[in-house]
Amino acid sequence: MQSINLHVILCAINDFYFELAWIMDSLPQPVLQMHNISKSFGATVALSNVSMSLYPGEVHALVGENGAGKSTLIKIMTGIYQPDSGDIIINGNPTRLHSSAQAQAHGIAAIYQEPLVFPDLNIAENIFISHRRRGFLVNWGKMYRDAKKVLKRLDVDLDVRAQARGLPLAAQQTVEIAKAISMDVRVLIMDEPTASLSAHEVTQLFKIVRNLRAEGVAVLFISHRLEEVFEIADRITIFRDGELISSRPTHEVTREDAIRDMVGRPMGKVFQRQPSEVENVVLSVRDLSHRGKFEGISFDLHAGEVLGFAGLIGSGRTDIALATFGIEPAHDGQIYFDNKPVNIQSPRQAIKMRIAYLPEDRRQHGLVLPMSIAANITLPIMQDYANALGIVQNEKERQTAQDYREKLSIRTPSIDLPVRKLSGGNQQKVVLSKWLNTVPRVLILDEPTRGIDVGAKEEVHRLIDQLAKQGIAIMLISSDLPEVLAMSDRIVVIREGRQMGIFDRATADQEQIMGAAMGQLEMERDHA
Repeated sequence: MQSINLHVILCAINDFYFELAWIMDSLPQPVLQMHNISKSFGATVALSNVSMSLYPGEVHALVGENGAGKSTLIKIMTGIYQPDSGDIIINGNPTRLHSSAQAQAHGIAAIYQEPLVFPDLNIAENIFISHRRRGFLVNWGKMYRDAKKVLKRLDVDLDVRAQARGLPLAAQQTVEIAKAISMDVRVLIMDEPTASLSAHEVTQLFKIVRNLRAEGVAVLFISHRLEEVFEIADRITIFRDGELISSRPTHEVTREDAIRDMVGRPMGKVFQRQPSEVENVVLSVRDLSHRGKFEGISFDLHAGEVLGFAGLIGSGRTDIALATFGIEPAHDGQIYFDNKPVNIQSPRQAIKMRIAYLPEDRRQHGLVLPMSIAANITLPIMQDYANALGIVQNEKERQTAQDYREKLSIRTPSIDLPVRKLSGGNQQKVVLSKWLNTVPRVLILDEPTRGIDVGAKEEVHRLIDQLAKQGIAIMLISSDLPEVLAMSDRIVVIREGRQMGIFDRATADQEQIMGAAMGQLEMERDHA
């Protein structure tokens, strides 16, 4: 009797394991696994025993502050860096990726935060330049037809024969996305893909991401915009200081949980500036126009005021800043400084008047990447650090840089480090230091928190508040509407190069500002 019962039990166990094996075989297997990956750069530990699995047909969000190790991990995934230890497993097979070409051969493609287009090639050439099996002769007709098909998937109308030089950031990002999806990708890594896209373009991008997910592509989505993460991701993984903190299905994570895991402490609501006492008018603009970009712009900027500029990407906000700083001077209208008419024709003139401009694209226009942190901070007024023979006094320069390192909490082992080695948030702090060192009376901030993490963003917001309290007049350009509403005393709304109105912070809301930016006020006037 006992032997019969034992036989029954053994059969049941065998059936159980058979069923379990069948279930396991039927479950989707990871297309890419990173197992116990570690990577150090000298004494700096970028990653410490982190693991992650990417599944076909899943959007996996990777979140963390700047410097958390996200960029290092994706560079290992794409063969740019090799790990110090750990395993990379592709389709169940341990693999070593020694180059981006090897990663591409395995169907791994990446879109980085800063667009990497070739300015002297046309759009079609940029899209297909990474294709390794393109042969010796180019079938130009087929290339242009295929490029149009790729852009059609993005619902974008670009001339595929147009040179990439001069494309705005949004268009450069679109070309990067087209380049990635033109390849037979199995893993698509998207590093801040929406940072320079309008709300409409983000909606179109998310349609493409969902289509790729439905086709079985594994998407790794990296963004500092948590609302986007919760909208598009199936799973959220959070890194902090090079370590894996959590990895959970999105429906198990709240925004507060995510922020707490990212920064290691609970955070309150988004920083809100308190209304400040504004003083005299420092800068006035009257009927300023630049043919083909904007026209009829008028506003006053007071000492101690944060004047926000809202509008969709391409509305002309940055063009107004470029004109005010003398990079692209206006064709018509008048600028007044301390109630005196001025003709600003170059940044040199603007700097002498103590006007400073933090540009939208910090890597291209805000920093000299090979130069040290110290040299970047003192660059606009280098003459102040030179002796009678014109030789830069290094100790004086380094002391200034060290002061700003402490004031703005720039995370770096040394101020002599090339600025290219810093994370995005710390690079932004260097740009801020560079312009604060000129002791500006007017500070133009163009997308000051674009592509930086929530912790660095809060630091920048508090710094803006402090600068306004010190009497600096600030122009704040931002595509983040809650940021504009939280930080501005008044808000100028620009649509297609035209000024739609100036709104007081106390009475303005998101619907009102967005309505003006999208032409709702014009529509109401037309129907009145």
